[in-house]
Order: sequence, then structure tokens, then C-alpha cells
Amino acid sequence: MSSFSDLRTRLASALVMAVVGLGAIWLGGLAFGALALVLAGLMGWELHRMLDPDAPEGRGGATGVVAVLLVTVFTFYQSGWIALAGMALGAAVMAWRMPRDKLIFGLYFTLILWAAHSLIVFRGSYGLLFVLWIVLIVIASDVAGYFAGRVFGGQKFWPRFSPKKTWSGTVAGWVLAGLVGVGFMSTFNLSWGLIPISALLAFAGQLGDIAESAIKRHVGVKDSSNLIPGHGGVLDRFDAMIAVSALALILAYFGAFSGAQG
Repeated sequence: MSSFSDLRTRLASALVMAVVGLGAIWLGGLAFGALALVLAGLMGWELHRMLDPDAPEGRGGATGVVAVLLVTVFTFYQSGWIALAGMALGAAVMAWRMPRDKLIFGLYFTLILWAAHSLIVFRGSYGLLFVLWIVLIVIASDVAGYFAGRVFGGQKFWPRFSPKKTWSGTVAGWVLAGLVGVGFMSTFNLSWGLIPISALLAFAGQLGDIAESAIKRHVGVKDSSNLIPGHGGVLDRFDAMIAVSALALILAYFGAFSGAQG
């Protein structure tokens, strides 16, 4: 009975997240930007809280506020590599104030900032369907990895940091993400190159999941927080999305989606 109760909590939370997320993606503009900023702030707070658990609560909150300010400034007043450099510099300043794990905090905080910036840029410049493509890559990789890993099993992908992930599930995630790319080729007016790009982004998402798991193992926590009932923290739910969206914008700056129509 207790398991059933937990399942209902997880499903209810998932439904709320889906409604809020899809609604914001559909509306775009200020609604989507506000959601991305809120998530960046919460993830910054969680990261600080994990790596500096003894700090006063206000310091973690200050990190969240800084995350919102940095994403706002470099999304609406700068773009391109200048934005990435500015966010990295801001993250470095925040990392310098950490009592330990400065490098881990600086790198991951930069990734969080860049990912939030990327999603806002994609929704504004590439459109609704482009953001949905990114979301579906994450979902496809996760679903394929879950079922293939349990059906086929086999050698573990990186047991030190993620003991449940297998090579069969990892490769299945690439394949299903590639099929998602096939479905969006004509939508974006892009060539077959979207297939390997989709698979590459799925791999980035898998590494993003492992990276967050490694941080949690490093500090000895199960979840990044308990903000989402039945699911843990915001970082726990968006670790793959962070890596996928961050890499996608870098690929965009190198012309991977030139001429894309969303």
C-alpha cells in the first residue's frame, strides 16, 4: 500500500511538471523565459546546498539569485560566445567563494547557466517545435535506456558513477533519439545529418545524468533536494536536459542547424 502511495505521488508530480512545462513551451516568450530562470535559480541553490551543506541557507539562496541574474543579463543583453564567457566568469567568481569543490561547482554551475540560456534562445529563435525536439530526445534516450537495459542487460556503462546504466540501454537511447531526428528532419527542413546529431545529443544527456550522479556520490546524498514530491530535486529531473540543451546551442553556433525552420 505504501508503494502504491509513492507511485501516486510520483505520477501526480510528473503530471504537474508536464502541464507546466508544456504550457510554458507552448506560450513561449515571458512564460517560457520565466520558467527557465526559475529552474536555473533552483538548480543553482541545489548545487550550492549539495557541495556546501554546512553553509547558512541564505548562501544557497544567494547562489540561486545570482543564477537568475546571470542568465537574464547574458540572454537579453549579450549572446553567442560572449554570453558563455560571461557566465563562466560569473560561475568562477561564485566558485571562488566556495570552501571546497571549487572546480566542480564552477564547471557545473556554468553548465546550468548555459543550459537555461540555451533553452530561452532556442524557443525565441528556433521556435516551439525545436524545443520539443530537444525534450523528446531526452525522453527517448531515457525510455529506451530504461527498457533495453532491463530486457537485454549486459555490461555496465560506467559502474563507478552509475551502476544501473548498461551499454545496451545506452546504445538503445542513441537509436531511439536518432529516430526522433528522422521524425523532425522535414519539419526543420534539415538533412539526414539531424540523425547523428540527435544521437550525439542523447549521449550528452546520458553523460549529464552520470555527471550529476557522480556529484551526489561525491557528497554522499541520494537526491539533490526534496523539492519535487516523489522525484527528488530539480537537478535530478533535468540533469540530462542541461547537457543536451547546452551542447545543442554550441552545435548551433557552429552551423549545425543552419536554415532550420521550427
